[in-house]
Amino acid sequence: MLIFPETKFDFCGDEYIYAEISKEMRIESNFKAISITNELRKRNIPGMIEVYPSNASYLIRYDPNAISPHHLLDYLQEIDQQKSDRSELYFSSRIIEIPVWYNDKITKRTIEKYQHLQPEAEGDDFSYVMKANGFTDKEDFIASHSAPPYFITSLGFKPGTAWGFPLGVPQRQILQAPKYPSPRSYTPSEAVGIGGAFTVVYPSESTGSYQLIGMSAVPVYDPGQSLPLFQDSFFLAKPGDLWKYRPVTEAEYYNIREEVAKRIYEYRVKSIEFSAEQYDEEGMRYISQLMEGF
Repeated sequence: MLIFPETKFDFCGDEYIYAEISKEMRIESNFKAISITNELRKRNIPGMIEVYPSNASYLIRYDPNAISPHHLLDYLQEIDQQKSDRSELYFSSRIIEIPVWYNDKITKRTIEKYQHLQPEAEGDDFSYVMKANGFTDKEDFIASHSAPPYFITSLGFKPGTAWGFPLGVPQRQILQAPKYPSPRSYTPSEAVGIGGAFTVVYPSESTGSYQLIGMSAVPVYDPGQSLPLFQDSFFLAKPGDLWKYRPVTEAEYYNIREEVAKRIYEYRVKSIEFSAEQYDEEGMRYISQLMEGF
């Protein structure tokens, strides 16, 4: 049942208001954060500069010369009260397929260089995460990870990094992994990692502390906007999207990479309307309905 505590609002300096929906990460709180920030963008409030949704909160940047922070707070409190009704938690979304070469050779070569950071993994993040979640068979682990869609809760860390939380999975069955005690100095672009209950695709080469389990065959960040799906943004992800990981072989991975390089690859995408109320009531049955035909 969707029940929210009272949202806590704080003024941060002269240009920001921070709203904390809940102290702990709850997917329901993220549904509310995305619904509120979408509504704020629709209203196009004069003086509001940027809106940043996060896992269980959101941040507003505004121009204090254009709007009083107290007037803006009135807007926020009004919308917050409206979106505390679960029937108001709905938004346009997309299901996007991400082909992944799991247990790949690329990340394995990377991980070998950082074995000293977590000796217990013995230089193999994939097997480490698999065993930590009670799996003995690699294919069973891949099937478990790729079965649910992952709800994009927020973007951050580096441009294009999107955090995905599995939907329709019982709490006790959600795959989880500890982060590296100290981060790697290098992670390959498009590496797929798990940290806590979240899965990410690294958008570019960077440091990183998530356990690496595969490689995305497609980019999630395109600063040149050379692929059609990136015409409106450098980033593939938008908060509220659902990413569906599809296992591919090594050969399929390189075939897709070639299509990407030639700029002829077409992402598999389905537009949907997401209802938090229906998800709350029907769970996996609702997710299965959304995934029909995909």
